[in-house]
Amino acid sequence: MTKQNQPTYSNTYKGYVLLILTGVYTFNFIDRQILVILQESIKSELGLSDTQLGLMTGLTFALFYVTLGIPIARFADRSNRRNIVALSLAVWSAMTALSGLAANFTQLLLARIGVGVGEAGGSPPSHSMISDYFPPEKRATALSVYSLGIYIGILAGYSLGGWLDQEYGWRIALMALGIPGIIYAILLLVTVKEPTKGMSDPIALKTGLAQEESTFGEVVQLLLSKKTFVLLALACGFRTFGNYGVGNFFAPFLARVHGMDMMSIGAGLGLATGLGGMIGTFAGGFLADKFGKIDVRWYLWIAVVAEILNIIPTYVAIFSDNTIYVLYNYFLTALFTAVYLGPCIAVTHNLVNAKMRALSSAILFLVLNLIGLGLGPLGIGWISDYLAPTYGDESLRYAFCFSFVTGAIALVLFWLAAKSYPEDLRKSREAM
Repeated sequence: MTKQNQPTYSNTYKGYVLLILTGVYTFNFIDRQILVILQESIKSELGLSDTQLGLMTGLTFALFYVTLGIPIARFADRSNRRNIVALSLAVWSAMTALSGLAANFTQLLLARIGVGVGEAGGSPPSHSMISDYFPPEKRATALSVYSLGIYIGILAGYSLGGWLDQEYGWRIALMALGIPGIIYAILLLVTVKEPTKGMSDPIALKTGLAQEESTFGEVVQLLLSKKTFVLLALACGFRTFGNYGVGNFFAPFLARVHGMDMMSIGAGLGLATGLGGMIGTFAGGFLADKFGKIDVRWYLWIAVVAEILNIIPTYVAIFSDNTIYVLYNYFLTALFTAVYLGPCIAVTHNLVNAKMRALSSAILFLVLNLIGLGLGPLGIGWISDYLAPTYGDESLRYAFCFSFVTGAIALVLFWLAAKSYPEDLRKSREAM
C-alpha cells in the first residue's frame, strides 16, 4: 500500500484507540491480579501453602502466557491484530469467571492456565498496533499510557476484589470481575480499526520493509545481535521478579503482619499500587521521550535512576511497623518500579522493523515474565515457607529482602544497555 493510499486517522481517533487498548490491558491485570487480593480466602478454604499460591499466580500461569505469546505474536505480525486482541480478551475473561467454580487446587490451577492462554494474545498485538498509530518520537509516551492499564487494573481488582471477597466471597468476586471483559471485547471489535503496518514509519513504508515477511528465526537472530535488547530484556526480568514476587504476596503480608481485613487491604493496597504505578508508568514514558531527544540513552537511564530511588521506600515498606508508613512507601515503590516498562518496549520496537514488532514484544515478555512472573511469586513463596518455622507470620517480611538482590542486578543491566543503545539504534536505522 502506497503512502497516498493509506488511511489517515485524526489525533482524536488515535487517542480513542489508545484509550480502548488501555482498557483491554486494564482487564488483563484485573483478571491476572485478582487472585492476589483473594489469596488468603482461597488459601483458607482450599488449604493451600504459600508455595502453591506462588505456583498458581506465578510460574504455571507464566509458562502458558509467555510460550503461547510467541506463536500468537507471530500470527499477529501477519494478520489482523485487532481481532486477535478481542478474541483473547473474551477467552481470558470467561476463564476468570469460571475460576469462581473451582472446587480444589487442581481445578483452580487449570482455570488460571486458561487465563494465561487467553492473555497470551493481548499485549504483543496491542504494542504493535500502538507503534503503528504513533511515530517513534511519541512512542514511549503512548506505550506508557497503554501500560497504565496494569495499575488501573490493579487498583480496580484490589479495591473491588477486596470488597466483593469480604461481602460475597472469593467465588463471586471472580465471576463479577470476569464477565464484563466479554462485553468489552465486542466494543473493541466494533469500534477499533486495524492500522496499516508501518504507517508511522515513513522510511519503512518507502523501502517496503513494513510489508516484508520475516521468519521467527530471523527475528530472534536480529534481537540476539542487539546487545541492548539482550541486556534490557534480562534487566526487565530481574526488575519484575521484585514486582511480582513482592507484589503478589503483599496482600497476605498486610493481613498476617499488620492485621488488616480484606476490604481495608483492597482499598489501601489498590490505591498505593494503582496510583503509584500509574504515575510512574506515565512519567517513565514521558520523561524518556523528553530527555531522549537530548540523548537516546535516557530511555534506559531513566530506569537506572528509578532503581536507585526505590531502595529506601522498599526497605521502609517491608520493615516498618506503622501501617500508614508501609502503605505510603509502597506507593513510592510502585511508582519507581513502574518507570521502566514503556521506555523498554519503545527501545525494543525502535530496534526492529514494523513487521517484527508484535513478535519482538512477545520475546521481550517471554524473558520478562519467565524471570519475573514465573520465578518471582514462586521464589518468594518458597522462601517464605522455608522461613516460616523460624519467623512465623513474619516469614514474608524476610523473604521480600531477596528483591533487593534482583533490583541491584536490574540496575546494572539497565546501565549496560544504555551504553550500547546509541550504536545499536544507529545500525538499526541504517538497515531500514
